[in-house]
Amino acid sequence: MKLVYVFDAYCGWSHGFSGTLREVAGRHPELPVEVVSGGLFTGPRRVPVREFGYVQGANAKIAELTGAEFGELYERLIADGSFVMDSEAAARGVAALRHVAPDRAAELAAGLQHAFYVEGRSLSEAATYRTVAQAAGLDADAVVAAFESPETQTAAHADFRRAAQLGVTGFPALLVVDGDSATPLAYGHATADEVDERLAAH
Repeated sequence: MKLVYVFDAYCGWSHGFSGTLREVAGRHPELPVEVVSGGLFTGPRRVPVREFGYVQGANAKIAELTGAEFGELYERLIADGSFVMDSEAAARGVAALRHVAPDRAAELAAGLQHAFYVEGRSLSEAATYRTVAQAAGLDADAVVAAFESPETQTAAHADFRRAAQLGVTGFPALLVVDGDSATPLAYGHATADEVDERLAAH
């Protein structure tokens, strides 16, 4: 039995869920956590942030509900509306971090969201992964090499397919997977206590 966390590094609600995921993982060290990138902004949705008029309002709601931080450097990054959130690049980054430290995928996913939403770093740039890797005490050169290799593109697309196979259409989603059965524990927002209740009932 394991937990599967389907998220998108460019999803504000996923950023808001980081604290819950950390708490749930801490309470259940016996459950491995598989992290899957969902692919929110790919294909025709890979457009400048100005085309998503709801970003600021949604972020305010997320911060209010979850206590998640949206930093000044992030606000500056998206201020002119030209920044493009590319979920494929972010998924490649998740795959690179996961490749180097598979047992720390959930923690590193949260670190990636912190890099974007607090530090205002683009998840399309290798330098961001170097910074996240160094902060986590990982081999930064290995993470950057993985990010730039064709294998992580394959891994990103495999993640998108995995999310679809699990029936996940919105992010974040936390599921408990036992053999062939996948049971949702949280969609969008939930507290660690709520997740625990659902897990106990599973």
